[in-house]
Amino acid sequence: MEKDKNNYAFIDSQNLNLAIQSLGWKLNFSRFRVYLKEKYGVSKAFLFIGYIEGNNQLYISLQNAGFICIFKPTLKYKDGTTKGNCDAELVLQAMIEYQNFDKALIVTGDGDFHCLVNHFIQNKKLNAVIIPNRLSFSALLKMDYIRPYLRFMNDLQNKLEYKKEKAP
Repeated sequence: MEKDKNNYAFIDSQNLNLAIQSLGWKLNFSRFRVYLKEKYGVSKAFLFIGYIEGNNQLYISLQNAGFICIFKPTLKYKDGTTKGNCDAELVLQAMIEYQNFDKALIVTGDGDFHCLVNHFIQNKKLNAVIIPNRLSFSALLKMDYIRPYLRFMNDLQNKLEYKKEKAP
């Protein structure tokens, strides 16, 4: 437990959400925020998310849970898919905040963040890389020097799963 630390989390919400769904469950973001604070001493948790008109209640609930939402405009394609890649925003925000935190947690399985992970390791600023699904993440994050920093969410379903509350 690192309750007295001033650690920041940088969360790739799309990667997190899709990876957890691929495991067959849904993440309770409120519980996840408490987990980050209690387990890793996270005082600020930045959640990078594509902005979609009409999802305002979701964004409000994430902010009420204690996340700082960083929005990226999304693009809607002809096939109906929506894309809002937030990788550059996550890296930029991590570097803007660099002097303000003791250690960083990066929540993603995306190898695009290899350069950021590497920089944080070299400068002793990385606490952990939290991989949403140990069965499916980039080989760029499997390098020997990164492995000691990897943590996985696969076994956290009982702690962090969203369950609809039963009506009284």
